[in-house]
Amino acid sequence: MSQQTTAQGSAPKAAHWADEYAEKIIREKAGKETYTCASGITPSGTVHIGNFREIISVDLVVRALRDMGKKVRFIYSWDDYDVFRKVPKNMPKQEILEKHLRFPITMVPDPWERDVSYARHHEVDVESKLPIVGIFPEFIYQAERYRSSRYAQGIRRALECRDTLKNILDKFRDEDHKIKGEWWPVSVFCGACNKDETDIDGWDGEWGLSYHCRACGHAETVDITSAQGVKLGWRIDWPMRWEYEKVDFEPAGKDHHSQGGSFDTARHVCKEVYGWDAPITFRYDFIGIKGSVGKISSSSGEVVDLGDVLKVYTPELTRYLFAGTRPNTEFTISFDLDVIKIYEDYDKTERIAWKLEPAKDEQTYRWERRIYELSQTVTADIPQPFQVPFRHFCNLIQIADGDVDKALAALDGPTSEQIAALRTRALCAKYWVENCAPEEFRFQLKPAGEKAELSAEEESALRLLRDEVISCIETFAEDKPCAEAIYGIAQKAGIEPKALFRAAYQALIGKDQGPRLANFLRSIDKQRLLDILGVY
Repeated sequence: MSQQTTAQGSAPKAAHWADEYAEKIIREKAGKETYTCASGITPSGTVHIGNFREIISVDLVVRALRDMGKKVRFIYSWDDYDVFRKVPKNMPKQEILEKHLRFPITMVPDPWERDVSYARHHEVDVESKLPIVGIFPEFIYQAERYRSSRYAQGIRRALECRDTLKNILDKFRDEDHKIKGEWWPVSVFCGACNKDETDIDGWDGEWGLSYHCRACGHAETVDITSAQGVKLGWRIDWPMRWEYEKVDFEPAGKDHHSQGGSFDTARHVCKEVYGWDAPITFRYDFIGIKGSVGKISSSSGEVVDLGDVLKVYTPELTRYLFAGTRPNTEFTISFDLDVIKIYEDYDKTERIAWKLEPAKDEQTYRWERRIYELSQTVTADIPQPFQVPFRHFCNLIQIADGDVDKALAALDGPTSEQIAALRTRALCAKYWVENCAPEEFRFQLKPAGEKAELSAEEESALRLLRDEVISCIETFAEDKPCAEAIYGIAQKAGIEPKALFRAAYQALIGKDQGPRLANFLRSIDKQRLLDILGVY
């Protein structure tokens, strides 16, 4: 299966929202040899899963464009020359970080002492994870861009159009928030103390910019073509870069897309000052985490990042969460029992995509197949899957006392080509069971010789179960005949099936309830079952 074709034929266009936006980009930005799609974030703290929504939204559109035969440049900007304004609560060595407030983020030390800076630490955390989910952008580091004076012309243009920029910004503000007094579209990091607590004193009309620092008293005139500390304000910087990189598509969050927000002003700045049409865009919504309220924020201590999600969801499932949801829809990523349902939904989509299960109609088939294609981490040569339900893997992992290799060895039929994906799912199941699953979902098989407190009637029924079902468990090729045999034992023993189930679970795991009994018994090594029940 490839991104554009499955084993059953070619996929029609516009079967997915990413395809719709790709067509819109081609239509409205016609005639381009290469389309530039952009994303970016300030590494001011942990890059959380809400930030990831922008990255993967761009990636899905990039894939759709490439499926339509277009060349695409996918750029991801690290805004690491932004000001370090606040120390997030979940960061170590708070006192060291506080000493670097108002510095450019790229000059803040890494409190973990792993990377060259605080900014780089967060960048590496993301850059190391994106390939796992099949995302490979071209990274751009804004600190390097500014310090090498690549934006000198853009800065000068903003200074030349200072009045125009002021009018654009004021157009979206009420009287109480309009710019008062002298205003400059640039700021400067002090050449002496590195802080941005500076005031612009003047511009000579060419390349000379004068400033003084309120923090340390330093004052100087710098040459914009070589100065390392001059930076445009956010609402001018963003559209300047659109023109510089010739960006055709960039989505933005709900806050940026509010009426009169940064995207509105940037659109006018881009056209009226830099002569470039703003990119095609859409608004993406917030993501919630099951059990928490409101949007995720890097400035708080409660942050879930891509690495956290990948501990529970396979890379394909992680992509599926986003590919299967329109970007302007708020949704919740769950770490509770909903995880099992999400895996089941993905598995159904996979079966429909491979025509192993019929869709209710052709439109549903096209939709499910396209979601499946966009959920894959590779765009070609996808092997036919060997499905093992997530719930079953959770049981196998616990039966194997947490040993993933033993759990995989219990599977019958997967090829060596299919094992890698199964191992990833097994590791996710292991993590979820051990760290996220509710207590009632967890179990541990009792050691041989340990006896549960059962009535004489229950023990008698358990012996019948052992001698007449478990002793020949290998003869049951499916769960249904095994379940029928278990019900037959209850009838023969003269007890309610529910009582027999409870006795079996107490004997095996010390609980009143557990996994579906027929499947559970068939998943456990026969000799181990006989050893555990041999005491009765």
